[in-house]
Amino acid sequence: MVKIEGLTKAFGGHSIFTELSVEFPRGELSAVMGPSGCGKSTLLRCINFLEMFDSGRITIGDTSVAWDAGEVAVLSEEKKTSLQRLRLKTGMVFQSFNLFPHLTVLENVTLAPILVKRVEESHATDMGRAILDRVGLGDKTDRYPSTLSGGQQQRVAIARSLAMQPEVMLYDEPTSQLDPRLVEEVFQVMRELANEKMTQIVVTHHEQFAREAAGRALVLENGRAEWRQL
Repeated sequence: MVKIEGLTKAFGGHSIFTELSVEFPRGELSAVMGPSGCGKSTLLRCINFLEMFDSGRITIGDTSVAWDAGEVAVLSEEKKTSLQRLRLKTGMVFQSFNLFPHLTVLENVTLAPILVKRVEESHATDMGRAILDRVGLGDKTDRYPSTLSGGQQQRVAIARSLAMQPEVMLYDEPTSQLDPRLVEEVFQVMRELANEKMTQIVVTHHEQFAREAAGRALVLENGRAEWRQL
């Protein structure tokens, strides 16, 4: 589902990846692990182009985009179009929930489909309610984020990403800011999505979850990536 070829990324004079190549299988939950500062979050942000890599190729499904060193500042319109198509294929869940505090749970979930994908409001509302049911929050549609627990807010963030109907879900340490008692409810949603064969890439320090849900992890260290059984 996600194929990375020859990915190179540096910040200033510090190299994060040099010619990194890796594939993430379709319909599976893939864990990404490694020490702090090894590039785990950077890898996710490159996959959905929140961070522009220096050179390489990224393919998601049947869409691909590539550029050489120095080309990123002057991308062709064709490559910019491919980049936007790829970005819409991914849903991103961050460490912080980033919900709009002045909008209800349902409004947070339906906003992007309405504004970005031009989905009819009535259809977006029906879809939003169904997705909130899916993550166990069907009874919270009219609540505001401040009235929810951290685990519930993160589940709303997952629902918001799912509402864009992505082909791949990306999670950047989604439980790092949660009370330990609330971590499991977020992991349970991810397990259920895995059972539904949603392609998911999860940066996490929770080795037990990675072992149970994925069985192996892509370990990043010193600019290299290696699949390891857990």
